[in-house]
Amino acid sequence: MNTRGWRAIVLAAAGVVLTASCGYGAAIHSAVIPQEQLAGTWASPDGTSLTFSGERTFAGSGFDKVGAMAGCAAPGTLSTGRWAFYASPEGGGLVVSDETATRGGSLQLSFTDDPTCTVSVYLYGNFGNAEDPSMCPTKDPDDGCPPGGYLTRDGGTTHS
Repeated sequence: MNTRGWRAIVLAAAGVVLTASCGYGAAIHSAVIPQEQLAGTWASPDGTSLTFSGERTFAGSGFDKVGAMAGCAAPGTLSTGRWAFYASPEGGGLVVSDETATRGGSLQLSFTDDPTCTVSVYLYGNFGNAEDPSMCPTKDPDDGCPPGGYLTRDGGTTHS
């Protein structure tokens, strides 16, 4: 292989590394699902459980095990609240939590007992596959989810 061929391979590899490390890693693995697919119970191996309803409410337990909730007052006592997908109203660049959005790749949890405590939850699939997604409450989706932190429908193994 000539020098140009090797140079192209090195540049392509650098592009992949930069893409994964500069915020695109989460986008590649994000899964967009409809609210009907969100409804039901999701659990993590660490013992966090969330049950979502179609009426935009949730009930859960084990929030003291979720690192993204470290800034909330007494996360272990929180158990109910409202959820909303993040969406871009009117196709603009600004993304906000929107209780009228019917699908999304991330959502916001707001707790009844502590309205100042909100947590972002990111939905992941194997390269966008939304058939069997997992979710992770995290401050930054590019940080990934801690071991045992992914929530799935059956609480079992996850996509990473």
